[in-house]
Amino acid sequence: MKEIVIVGAGYAGISAARKLGKTFKNDADVKITLVDKHAYHTYMTELHEVAGGRVEANAVKYDLQRIFNKYKKVQLVTDTVVGIDEATKTVQGESYSYHYDYLILAMGGEANDFGVAGVKENGFTLWSLAAAERIRAHIKECCAKAEHEPNQAKRRALLSFIVCGAGFTGVEMVGELIEWVPRLAKDYHLDEEEFSVHLVEAAPKILAMVTEKEQDKAMRYMTKVGIKVSTGDGIQAVNKHNVELASGKTIDSYTTIWTAGVQGNTEAKVFGLETGRANRLVADQYMEAKDHPGIYVVGDLVYYEDPNEGGRPTPQIVQAAEQTGETAAHNIIADIKGTEKHAYKGKYDGFMVSIGSRYGVAFLMGKWHLTGFFAMLMKHLVNVLYFFTIRSFYYMWTYVRHEFFKIKDKRNIFRGHLAAHGNILWSVPLRFFYGSVWLLEGLKKAFGLWGTTNWFGDKVVFPFAWLQETANAAASAVTSGASEAASSVSSVVTSGASEAVSSVSSAVTSGASEAMSSAASSAGGAVAQASHAVFGLSYAYGESPKPVLDGMPDWFAAIMRFFVPNRDMALFMQKFMTVMEILIGLALIAGLFVWLINAGTVVLVTMFCLSGMFYWVNIWFIPVAIALMNGSGRAFGLDYWVMPWLGKKLDRWLYGRTSHHYGPPA
Repeated sequence: MKEIVIVGAGYAGISAARKLGKTFKNDADVKITLVDKHAYHTYMTELHEVAGGRVEANAVKYDLQRIFNKYKKVQLVTDTVVGIDEATKTVQGESYSYHYDYLILAMGGEANDFGVAGVKENGFTLWSLAAAERIRAHIKECCAKAEHEPNQAKRRALLSFIVCGAGFTGVEMVGELIEWVPRLAKDYHLDEEEFSVHLVEAAPKILAMVTEKEQDKAMRYMTKVGIKVSTGDGIQAVNKHNVELASGKTIDSYTTIWTAGVQGNTEAKVFGLETGRANRLVADQYMEAKDHPGIYVVGDLVYYEDPNEGGRPTPQIVQAAEQTGETAAHNIIADIKGTEKHAYKGKYDGFMVSIGSRYGVAFLMGKWHLTGFFAMLMKHLVNVLYFFTIRSFYYMWTYVRHEFFKIKDKRNIFRGHLAAHGNILWSVPLRFFYGSVWLLEGLKKAFGLWGTTNWFGDKVVFPFAWLQETANAAASAVTSGASEAASSVSSVVTSGASEAVSSVSSAVTSGASEAMSSAASSAGGAVAQASHAVFGLSYAYGESPKPVLDGMPDWFAAIMRFFVPNRDMALFMQKFMTVMEILIGLALIAGLFVWLINAGTVVLVTMFCLSGMFYWVNIWFIPVAIALMNGSGRAFGLDYWVMPWLGKKLDRWLYGRTSHHYGPPA
């Protein structure tokens, strides 16, 4: 039995655990344990959205069970690791101990205060979900105090927010804060002019990892929206009510957020491994800790000078974290299977930074410069791609929902146009009406009401050439079957029937066999010509409606011929479709499975259009179906009870039982 222990469920730890879990999923001789102090994975790159009041905490909090349920080989344990005994190959946690043959340390990083006075005591960092929630709560508290503060200077200090460090995290944080100001001012009855947001950077430039083009555009945008940016002037001390800059300047503020640097997790100091710069643990090209065989270091914790990057240490970014995790996993697999190990080779596709919810800058693939809407769109696509790569479609949808639909104050690249916070009550009458239309159409076909052809009879009503007897025997119909042919054509004519019959009969009696064949093969076209059909989206007196298509496209005809090859299948499909229309109507009226029913309706109506059996005057079926997909079944409908119950059942079936705590180890 080979036992692999992974400490830390960040980007690197998840990457390693997934690769190992997939490789050894059927290997009974390998045991994989993933240990983290939390039962969830924190989406670190979006913590600023929580701190800045854009999304709630659960938007970046992803339960590990939902991620690893499909990787049965990976056992989850919630515990805090406090030591390693290399002699006995044991990892010691606060609650349990774990034997290992291979150990991956993926404990991540934390803020580096560089020894600046007062940062620990008076500043806030942004390296955990709890830290983001503390910032959010503190800012609200400051606004609440300012609301009742008569002294203007103190009130302005309470409403002054300082971010120290103009790297990715700092720039993203100030972007969120400046967007949050209008909401804070409104909620606490404050003047927006008394708020101030500051970004302080000791280096002469912001965003050191992107090009000068992105730096300039980011600086111009921040200045435009009112962020006060100071460069080349570091912070000397963080006090409770102000910060002191190297230039001697002071800024009064009760809120200082420190994002000026990153170091390895200080909890790893007790492991006794060699450390490099910024408290990171030194590893070789295989991500194996120096002089400690069997122990691998990945993510923000690893210090490896990459020769492919000019000897610079691996950057503390998501791409590097995932790649170091995969490298360590690959080399453990190679050691177990006796295959070749691979040296780490970083590949970084680019860098993106958001400045609030609507503007960003990006530099991709070493040549593409994006700004504004497109940079933000790319950032969202990359985040969605992350969930796709870890095969977590549940959290892919969660991300999309929080970023695009559950938004407040128009904090999104589409502003408020996609917000789903509307009142669904007003769609209930439309749902009842739409359901009644489907129900009535189904009942008409089922019982032949009001002159409608009975679809439960023995007459084929589909206007498909291969099903029409007149089309198969057009030559005999020319001499002796005029009335029968006319009857066949009239079965698919819904309006202007007398003109259609007259036209077809005239064609037959005059020997126009070719015209007869054409009419049989494309009934929609015959109807349009015979009735002088006029395009319109509503009925008009004296006009005949125009089909969406005059005839089926060849590719769709081929599909239909495959599924409805003969008369018997056509009669069955007629009955089936009639029953479906009745069920659709009843489900919509009852408000049951409304989203699914309407999604299916869009597909069904599209098929009717392609078959030449649908008219422009009824094309409203499609937009109405889309509109009713807004959750209208939850207002005076069965979905109010059914969907939550079904969601719980599916959640348990797909992901098992989630918990705030996993363990003990098996």
